Amino acid sequence: MKILVASDKFKGSLTSNEACAAITTGWREGATDGSHEIRCLPIADGGDGIAETLTKAAGGEWITVTVHGPLGDPITAGYGIIDGGKTAVIEMATASGLALLGDGPLDPIRASTRGTGELILDALVRGVTEVILGIGGSATNDGGTGMAIALGYRFFDPDKRPLIDLPFELNQVATIETSDSFACAKVTVACDVTNPLLGPRGCTAIYGPQKGVTPETAAMHETRLARLVEATGEKGRLAADTPGAGAAGGLGFGAMVFLDATLVPGFDLVSDRLGLVEAVQWADLVITGEGRLDHQSLEGKGPHGVVELARASGKLTAAFCGSLGDRSLESVFGPIVEISNPQRSLAENMADGADLLRVAARTFAATLSEISIRTSHA
Repeated sequence: MKILVASDKFKGSLTSNEACAAITTGWREGATDGSHEIRCLPIADGGDGIAETLTKAAGGEWITVTVHGPLGDPITAGYGIIDGGKTAVIEMATASGLALLGDGPLDPIRASTRGTGELILDALVRGVTEVILGIGGSATNDGGTGMAIALGYRFFDPDKRPLIDLPFELNQVATIETSDSFACAKVTVACDVTNPLLGPRGCTAIYGPQKGVTPETAAMHETRLARLVEATGEKGRLAADTPGAGAAGGLGFGAMVFLDATLVPGFDLVSDRLGLVEAVQWADLVITGEGRLDHQSLEGKGPHGVVELARASGKLTAAFCGSLGDRSLESVFGPIVEISNPQRSLAENMADGADLLRVAARTFAATLSEISIRTSHA
């Protein structure tokens, strides 16, 4: 049997590379038939992990840079350079992500995408002509203004006074002075959500609460972003309604307005780059996985994209997950193995994610082997 292991990350526990390795090791331990061919193809969508996944797959170079974190503190962040130095793969979460705040206070009025802009600027200085920007997992709700400032944009209030404390002063923005620092680069945004910038499905309403937006401050945050839209004119008004504009606290909007970026589904971009279609066609069984499988997994997430490709080619599928929201998802994914131990805490399960996944894959492979043997002897 030819087996393709194409897992996403188990967030907070395993990278996609580590997850694929654990599944592969466990499968080899459990399968009684050593003739299986196993191919690993770690995947990602537009969120966490896209930079590492694409850079490793392409044999690219990893660059580390000191940038401003979401609340202004200096941090070390990284990005990949691939295609012989022509393309940078940047993940906003490494510079402006919610996870960077740890257990610290949330401050959505001041949280900025400046560090993401600094990563882009560093890549441009190195001579790249294309930027792939993965957006997701942000601590921010700044509409991409921090990124824009890092790239040379200037913002002014109605009296033409420069605004230097963005996004805190976002409610005062009236005019914007453009920058051409990125003019030589094509920017493609990998995005795994379809929310607009404003309104009941916008970034403030849907994602704001996890970043510290409260019911009492939600209207204020919405007004700040609406003011930014007006300051960007017709281009901004069109961009604000584009699916994905609300991703990463409005960074999708900012990328379109300030970088002339194109937004594409993250899974589709990664799939094309990794040659996933060809890999699926090679396989007899396709195994995927991620930290949690629930009905949100059906909305542009990587594992769902994998099984859709596999089912379209008539392939068998299976999935592993840390936790499962609904067993009915097996109608989509095929057999689903939930690896967490209900007798242990979430932190303990996540700390032992690699072992749990390896053992689960070993048990699953052994079970399939036993079924195969019984069937062949029937």
